[in-house]
Amino acid sequence: MRHALAVLATALIFAFPPAAPADPRLGLPIDCTLGEDCFLMNYVDRDPGPGAEDFTCGPASYDGHDGTDFALPSLAAMERGVAVLAAAPGLVRATRDGMPDLGLHGTPEDRIAGRECGNGVVIDHGDGWETQYCHLREGSISVREGDRVTAGAPLGQVGFSGMTEFPHVHLAVRHEGVVVDPFDTASERVCGSGDRSENALWNVPLGYLAGGIVAVGAFTGVPDYEAIKAGKAHMPALGPDAPALVGWVLLNNGRAGDTVTITLSAPDGSVWHRHEDVLGKKLALAMRASGRKRPADGWEPGTWTVRAVVAREGTVLGAAETEVRVGK
Repeated sequence: MRHALAVLATALIFAFPPAAPADPRLGLPIDCTLGEDCFLMNYVDRDPGPGAEDFTCGPASYDGHDGTDFALPSLAAMERGVAVLAAAPGLVRATRDGMPDLGLHGTPEDRIAGRECGNGVVIDHGDGWETQYCHLREGSISVREGDRVTAGAPLGQVGFSGMTEFPHVHLAVRHEGVVVDPFDTASERVCGSGDRSENALWNVPLGYLAGGIVAVGAFTGVPDYEAIKAGKAHMPALGPDAPALVGWVLLNNGRAGDTVTITLSAPDGSVWHRHEDVLGKKLALAMRASGRKRPADGWEPGTWTVRAVVAREGTVLGAAETEVRVGK
């Protein structure tokens, strides 16, 4: 999210100086594989006005967002423990712990005010460069002020502390107190220009991740959205008396016009149900679900398949499937 630790609570000016040879090279700040067990949620807001645009002029940001959000698919994934890593070597300048993992809506307002970053770490990389890591898990921070860390060193774990609505680590990059977009340090944006990797700070190009599928599952009805975000809405097996079979998908960075197709296939591979939905507006996170009630003659026993596909202007952004065992 957009706010700093108390030591950095002053207002920041957004500017994007050209990259120089001395600029730090950054690794991922999270121990995961993008597109598999984590995803990129929000980029730095490059729109100087009241709107929000990422570095390609796309909508994957929100007004005033001063960092990059690397997110986990569920609270259950967070509870299993995922390390937050130092993106580059440096000196730990500040830490904060003790904020509960209750998110924006579960934390009392007086505990969030001035602590929007939640539990966090700030690292000084020299020559005016620093990185900040927000929303870490309570009690997980493993470094102290004054520690020297190497690139990839664990700092703590991904959490749900501070002003956040999903478990993630917010990485902010600054040079001389000015926000820098690690995906494109050039001051001039070129809309639709792709990943601009020549101007990026990443030691391995990450590309532009325009959105896709976070998770897919099956349930006996339309699941509660909060249960999906908690990672508790998938049933790998259904009994013979299950009232319905519903496939669901959680997607990120959806745009108006994106199509979401959910297909349920019977054990013999035949398509039993298919539904396509078209998004009507931009959605940072969205859930869609579709299915059918139990057939009059009961379920065909065996392994059923739920498949979801998200497409934009005819191009598939993501496809995923899961299996559910239906017994007699």
